Amino acid sequence: MPPKKLSAFHRGMHQVASTSAGAWFMARTQHHLDRIVFKLSGGRTTMAGVLTGLSVVVLSAKGAKSGVIRDIPLLCIEDEAEPGVFAIVASNFGQGHNPAWYYNLKANPQARCTLRGQSQDYMATELEGDEYQRYWGYALDTYMGFPHYKKRVGDRHIPIFVMKPV
Repeated sequence: MPPKKLSAFHRGMHQVASTSAGAWFMARTQHHLDRIVFKLSGGRTTMAGVLTGLSVVVLSAKGAKSGVIRDIPLLCIEDEAEPGVFAIVASNFGQGHNPAWYYNLKANPQARCTLRGQSQDYMATELEGDEYQRYWGYALDTYMGFPHYKKRVGDRHIPIFVMKPV
């Protein structure tokens, strides 16, 4: 998948968000801003989408322990070879632990996703081997922060889920 052409503004935002300080700030604030913009736009975009120029999906997944549906905006790695299929990367902004939504999807792999104002049910499958490497390559082509996150997580494997419509 060829890298997306980004404006100078979007490239600058990628650089800021991929720094340790930027990732720390974004991990603690971005989801709040995303929810506001998502609601105001009728589910068509998020603050992260506006700032980065990338596709953001809102994952609605059942909590692994609570059973409560949680909505979380995530960077969407689209697969041009399979329209309607996309991946989400559990990088957690380069933190040393997996994000909570990772455990939610492991426990309950069927989830609702909203992308560009369209909601649909998806089945999540955690990737391994060659398929993992292919999507990791897509992720690196999509967002320049992922290589920095990979360095910061140390030995932690960064999981990737592919999401396919049910």
